[in-house]
Amino acid sequence: MLMPRQTTPPLSLPLVGGGRFDLSAETSTRGTLICFYRGLHCPICATYLKELEKRVADFAERGVACVAVSSDSEERALAMAEKVGGERALRFAYDLPLAEARDWGLYISTSRGKTSIGIEEPALFSEPGLFLVAPERTLYYGAVQTMPFVRPHFSELVAALDFAIPNNYPARGEYTGAV
Repeated sequence: MLMPRQTTPPLSLPLVGGGRFDLSAETSTRGTLICFYRGLHCPICATYLKELEKRVADFAERGVACVAVSSDSEERALAMAEKVGGERALRFAYDLPLAEARDWGLYISTSRGKTSIGIEEPALFSEPGLFLVAPERTLYYGAVQTMPFVRPHFSELVAALDFAIPNNYPARGEYTGAV
């Protein structure tokens, strides 16, 4: 299990359009928002990522970079990036190994065939997760899900940053002792 204030697993993946996303090389002043999504087959992911695309500038104003990550192939990740559209401010990383998805605490699902939009699910894929990783690569915020439904709202996370930044609010949930 990932713990707040503790170092996150490494993450280095190819990006749609070229280059690599490497968490250890990120330089944003307040950290990196990593949005793990299920894949091209998920219509809820597309809607969610469209909302994130609209908020990338809001996060950047607060010193936070954004990336969307899936275990999809390059072809499927490119199709999702095109579906999301917008200004293409959101980076899309792909080929996430499922063992690494597990390292991040993501749940893994098996295929149920074609989804409601007629796209085949991969044999195995990760369920959603949203993480804000501090510049020193420690976990600041994390949310994982077992299903595609009811995800954290980006507007609420932006508002939380507007409180957390000036108040130097620490990552919470860090206690690991006996209870």
